[in-house]
Amino acid sequence: MKKTALFPGSFDPVTIGHVDIVNRSLSLFDNIVIGIGVNSSKKSMYSIEKRKGWLGKVFEDKEKVSVQQYEGLTVDFCNEIGAMFILRGLRTSADFEFERAIAQMNRSMHGDIETVFILSSPGLSAVSSTIVREIIKNGGEASKFVPAGIDLSLG
Repeated sequence: MKKTALFPGSFDPVTIGHVDIVNRSLSLFDNIVIGIGVNSSKKSMYSIEKRKGWLGKVFEDKEKVSVQQYEGLTVDFCNEIGAMFILRGLRTSADFEFERAIAQMNRSMHGDIETVFILSSPGLSAVSSTIVREIIKNGGEASKFVPAGIDLSLG
C-alpha cells in the first residue's frame, strides 16, 4: 500500500516555508497531496485558482506531489483520497500546541490517520502566510518569502 500524506492549508499565499516542508517530506511518502482547504469563515486574499496555479507551478517537477482543493473536515478528505497521514509544519511552540489539539481530535474521529510533524528549517520559522499577507497589504516587498516566480499582484 502506498504511503500518501495530505499537506493541508490555505496557502494564501504559498511561502518558502511550505515548499521546504514538502521537499523535506518527499523521502517519507510515496505521494503528497497538497490540499487547499476552503474555509467559509475566512476571507482569502488570493483566489483558489491562483493558489492552485502557484502550487502546481512550484511542484511541477515533483511526480509525487499533486494539488487539490477540498471543503469540510480534513480527515474526511484524507479518507476520500486514501491518505493515511496528515503532514504539518511546526514553526513555534504555539504551533505545536495548536496542531497537537487538532491532531488529537482528528485521531479521535479517524484513528487510522496519523499526523506527522516536521519542524521548520532554521531561518524559516518566522515565515508565515499571515505575515506575508500583512507585508503585501502594507506595500512591503514580500517576494523573498515566496517561491521564485510567484506573482503576488492582487489583480
